[in-house]
Amino acid sequence: MEECASITGIAMANFEKLLSSEPSLTFNQLKKVAEYFGRGVLFFLEQTPVNDAAIHSPQFRTLANQKPELSDRIKALIERVEHQRTVYLALREEVDDGNYAHFAPPQLDGLSPKQAAAATRAWLGLGAINDFESYRRAIEARGLLVFRSNGYNGKWQIAKESPILGFSIYDLECPVIVVKKQAADAQQVFTLMHELGHLLLHRSSSIDDDEDMHARGGREQEANAFAGHLLVPDDFLPAISDIERPNEVALYDHWLAEHRSNWGVSSEVLLRRLMDTRRLSRDLYAAYRQWRNASRVGDDEGGSRAYRHREPKHIFGDLYVRTVLGALSGKRITLSKACSYLDNLKVKDVHLLERHYAGV
Repeated sequence: MEECASITGIAMANFEKLLSSEPSLTFNQLKKVAEYFGRGVLFFLEQTPVNDAAIHSPQFRTLANQKPELSDRIKALIERVEHQRTVYLALREEVDDGNYAHFAPPQLDGLSPKQAAAATRAWLGLGAINDFESYRRAIEARGLLVFRSNGYNGKWQIAKESPILGFSIYDLECPVIVVKKQAADAQQVFTLMHELGHLLLHRSSSIDDDEDMHARGGREQEANAFAGHLLVPDDFLPAISDIERPNEVALYDHWLAEHRSNWGVSSEVLLRRLMDTRRLSRDLYAAYRQWRNASRVGDDEGGSRAYRHREPKHIFGDLYVRTVLGALSGKRITLSKACSYLDNLKVKDVHLLERHYAGV
């Protein structure tokens, strides 16, 4: 209640009266509360009791059951992601000209994570040099949506202090992967492929934190192995020279810099793959992690919002944004609707975004 009062700017005394069944909120205040909970204001004017099964999708309930301690902000984010997917699918149906890829996952039944990763690399058409954006485009080209949380405090942010690194929502028509924005793209890349592993290997929704990314058993370990082999296949590893490996773990980042840059991965992913092939001891890997955690620099969540018009592309991805702009140019939706679908951009920012895509 305190968090709701703080974010909505409504006095606590009003909520205390409300809980005592006293009239205390104006209609505008009720709208703020509705927005806080990701609902329309009419939801709170219904006389019937709330039916949890009716207002939450099976995917939402799956994620909530996996992590019962999810904050209200994360739950609201999951609902917003589901809403954006619904918007995307409706617009895609309106403007589909035969160029949209529909989700048709590769057949991975009975394959090991290593074999599944090789099949998925071929399915995605990945080359040897990649970064977060190229991986994202390859996945979107296969009919999935990839969202990335915003670094700014707001409704599309996964808070810095939250342990959640990402989640995936499984759907036969259009799955969605959500990745937490972090200081380094390489950290986001592994989360992206870990979530893809859940969707392709397990065909289920999943929500993951840092502990899941280092699991040694079960589905989380399978998703980790899948991500590692997909990002760094065995035939990449000979490019890393054991002879040039420094004696000090503090110099490992420099030793692996070229490969990190080419493959869009972190030193930790490379070291884990070397450990998998017994080219690196578990003790050295643990020593590197200890050094890395001790020297980790905090995420920078500041910065200028001079390019506010490009934020929807950062958050929702190129596929989603092009679909909205295509519907707008084809007069299938109004400019007002386009603004709301693009993170409530102002009209001038939508026009700037259109010019950005037109290369003007």
